[in-house]
Amino acid sequence: MECRGQEDSVNQPKSFQSAYEEKDAVTLDCKYNTTNSNPTLFWYRQNGHDSPKYILRRHKFGDGDEAIEFKGRFHSRHDSTSRSVPLTIQNPRVSDSALYYCALQPTVTTGYS
Repeated sequence: MECRGQEDSVNQPKSFQSAYEEKDAVTLDCKYNTTNSNPTLFWYRQNGHDSPKYILRRHKFGDGDEAIEFKGRFHSRHDSTSRSVPLTIQNPRVSDSALYYCALQPTVTTGYS
């Protein structure tokens, strides 16, 4: 899946990932390209027809944050060298089956204050 702005893009190369045992970890890839010198990336999870739920945010510089319900088993780090923000799910559960989205913070601004 790929999403593009004028010069910004996010690419999640694998469309399907699975774990066979709860002790396994699953890593979802997210590669990005942007002209922003301090990009911020987000991970979201969507179950069925529900709205996407915020999982976490990572910055190139400094820490990000995580939603309380995902703390502990969901981890990500920003790798500016490879321009990626992989999401790792520790001890995956059947309830973790969902669509996962990586998003790049928009760099376009509007005239609204």
